[in-house]
Amino acid sequence: MSQTIPGPDGQPRCAWCAATPEYLRYHDTEWGFPVADDTRLFEKLCLEGFQSGLSWRTILAKRENFRVAFKGFDFNVVAGFGAADVARLLQDAGIVRHRGKIEAAINNAKRAQELVREEGSLAAFVWSFEPPALAKPQMVSTSPASVAMSKALKKRGWAFVGPTTVYAFMQAMGLVNDHAEDCAIRAPVEHARAAFRRPGRSA
Repeated sequence: MSQTIPGPDGQPRCAWCAATPEYLRYHDTEWGFPVADDTRLFEKLCLEGFQSGLSWRTILAKRENFRVAFKGFDFNVVAGFGAADVARLLQDAGIVRHRGKIEAAINNAKRAQELVREEGSLAAFVWSFEPPALAKPQMVSTSPASVAMSKALKKRGWAFVGPTTVYAFMQAMGLVNDHAEDCAIRAPVEHARAAFRRPGRSA
C-alpha cells in the first residue's frame, strides 16, 4: 500500500493528508519542520495530550480556541491557573472539556517552569532526545527515544505524556522526519533539519 497520494499540485503527499482538507496545509507547512520555541513545544505537548483518545482533526479544528483559552500556551501564565480557570475551561465549548486533561495542562505548565530552571529551556531538554535517522518512515507509533522522553517527563511529574503521545509530538516538531520517502515535503523538511541549530542545555 502506497504511503502517498497525489496532492492538489500533482506532487505526492503523505497519504494521511487525504483524511480532511485541513490536514494539507498543516502537513505542508508545519508537520516535521524543526521547532525550538518553548511556547510552541509546550503547546504541542498539551494538544497531543488533549488528542488522547480523539483524532488530530478534532484538535486541529479547535486549535485557535485552545490558544485563546490557554492564553497562547504561555506556560508561565498557565502555571498560575486555579480552580476558577478550570471551571471556566470546563464551560468552554470551543475546546475539549475534559477535566483530567485540563488539569494536566496546568500541572505540566508548572513542570515546564521547573524544567526550564533545570535545563535552560524546554527546547534544550526536548532536543536532547533526538534519535538517529529513521530506517523507514511511518512504520511505528512509538520509538526508544519517545519511550525515554516519556519516562523522563513522567519522572518530573508531567501527565498525559505516554510514549505514543510523545512520538506524535516528535514527528510534528521535527525531531524525526517521518514524511513518506516519496512525499514532496520530505526534502524541504530534511533541509530545514540540516540547517536547524539544535538548542543546548545550560551549563
